[in-house]
Amino acid sequence: MKADTRELKQVLTPPTQYVIPTFQRDYEWTEDGQWRLLFEDLVSAADRLVDARQTAQAVGKPAAMFEKTVAPHFLGAIVCEQLPSLTGGIDERAVIDGQQRLTTLMLLTRGVLDALIERNSDLVEQVRRLLWNPGDLAQKPHERYKLWPRRKDRDVWRTVMDDDTVPPRDHLYAQARRFFAEQARDAITGDDGSDRSAALVHALVGLFKLVVIDLEDNDDAQVIFEVLNGRQTPLSASDLVKNLLFLRGEFTEDTDIESLYDKYWAEFDDPWWKMEIGRGHAARGRRDVLLSAWLTAATGHEVNVGRLYGEVRDYLAGGNLTTQAVLADIHAYALAYSHLHARTSTVTDDIATAYRRINALEVVTATPLLLWLSTRPEQALPLQEHTAAVSAIESWLMRRALVNANTRGYGRTFIEVLKDAQAAEAAGRSIAKAVIAALDGAGHARRWPTDEDIIESFTTRRFYDGVLSRGRLRLLLSEIDRTLRSRNAKTEPGQFDYDALQIEHIMPRNWKANWPVDVASESDRIAAEQHRQQHIDRIGNLTLITGSFNGSLSDSAWDVKRSALVEQSKLQLNSRFGAADVWDEDAITSRGKELADIVNSIWRSAAGFSHP
Repeated sequence: MKADTRELKQVLTPPTQYVIPTFQRDYEWTEDGQWRLLFEDLVSAADRLVDARQTAQAVGKPAAMFEKTVAPHFLGAIVCEQLPSLTGGIDERAVIDGQQRLTTLMLLTRGVLDALIERNSDLVEQVRRLLWNPGDLAQKPHERYKLWPRRKDRDVWRTVMDDDTVPPRDHLYAQARRFFAEQARDAITGDDGSDRSAALVHALVGLFKLVVIDLEDNDDAQVIFEVLNGRQTPLSASDLVKNLLFLRGEFTEDTDIESLYDKYWAEFDDPWWKMEIGRGHAARGRRDVLLSAWLTAATGHEVNVGRLYGEVRDYLAGGNLTTQAVLADIHAYALAYSHLHARTSTVTDDIATAYRRINALEVVTATPLLLWLSTRPEQALPLQEHTAAVSAIESWLMRRALVNANTRGYGRTFIEVLKDAQAAEAAGRSIAKAVIAALDGAGHARRWPTDEDIIESFTTRRFYDGVLSRGRLRLLLSEIDRTLRSRNAKTEPGQFDYDALQIEHIMPRNWKANWPVDVASESDRIAAEQHRQQHIDRIGNLTLITGSFNGSLSDSAWDVKRSALVEQSKLQLNSRFGAADVWDEDAITSRGKELADIVNSIWRSAAGFSHP
């Protein structure tokens, strides 16, 4: 990043054109909001300059000695990015930030010029050089203008800047020019009738200062904008990427970017895409998350949203893709992302179910791989193989969650799986088989738990506030119930909002009052109670209940509680309790094995995917 504090004449006098990208926001500054204050600042600077010159004259000293002590007026910053320019021609810079400020300064200068022309001032040409580039350097007519606004405003801008045209009266550009011209007419005549034209112009060109930030190839624009904005509002990385892409299309490729915008980007203006997901400092808009996933899949390395702008810039610089091709790719990923999050329907119920379960697990590191799979053409990834690949990812994730496997390194793991899948596509091999083989790789980080691992976990581990969070535990029990309902043709009809169901301990945590252990000696009692306590939070002792369950019966003895659970038999999880005369540690272990068998059929092991 190259940042310099420059006088306005240093910014505008060189043969440079400052170009406003097409998709910058509308010009919004107004008389009451900014114009009047800006002109008052100019008059104040001119007053300081007049005072310094009068003091110098009074003491018989050179004016320059006193002028250098005059405080300048800082206008803020503009951020520019170099555009391709012809050698020996007009230097072109895109205004990435600060276009409202720079546009207003140009309109202020035009208004001052109007007042000077009316007085036939000798300063006219000096001010003109701030507004127009030398004609002999301009390769195209529009290159004469120091500022070139976005496409929709260019015709109006010509009429506002030129001498021999009449601008539309109601446009903000024209209103600003008239306002500044009126103010300048009053300001250039002092209270004593003296001509203050020189002081006003010299204050404008010499005391008005801007911080000009020129972005360089290795700059992180996101960090720069956060600093400039004081971190008052979250910066949208996707807005920066949008500007980068359309700037590239407009000035490097001369593309019809309005058509590209309507076709590929307009959907991102929908509030759904702007909604933030995640928690705390990790919260990001969906657009940012999507672009991060797209670029991760495109580059083969994990892309952090905080570095998104720089990563996209490097990606564009390193390839030969047109802006249209890049936008089309992003659009395809956006559709896939909408499928993933059930905003739009997927091609099959099986894939939709897998997506719902994966989202419930909140493993976002799998997103680039899932989106990449969804964007493969049918000939590369037939529907059956697509379903198998997504189901394998779901099963791998769920099984690892059920045995409490470490999730550290999932980002790297899914990148490696993605690379293997991409290599398979390039070689004409089965993508689904490549995904399954990569997930079943060597090492603890990729271990795909077996059926035996699930059984062991279900019969020995603490699940309630243990292996799974309560949200994931509810997901597990809900999916088991859904599966049991689908398998039982005699299931009593009923629809459940599974997210509203509560987790219930069959043998209560407060078991001592109504569930005493049956032992003879004190030492046996202590061992039996410890044995029981180890079983209380295991999956075999957990179920779901609806709001109709009488909570006051939760700690009741088995013969009482069993009746209450039987009334919950619309939930298939609870359908067998009526036949259980005893509920003890053996019953908990037995039910744990039954649930493990069901889970092993829902989420298959690697061996179960041997023939996708």
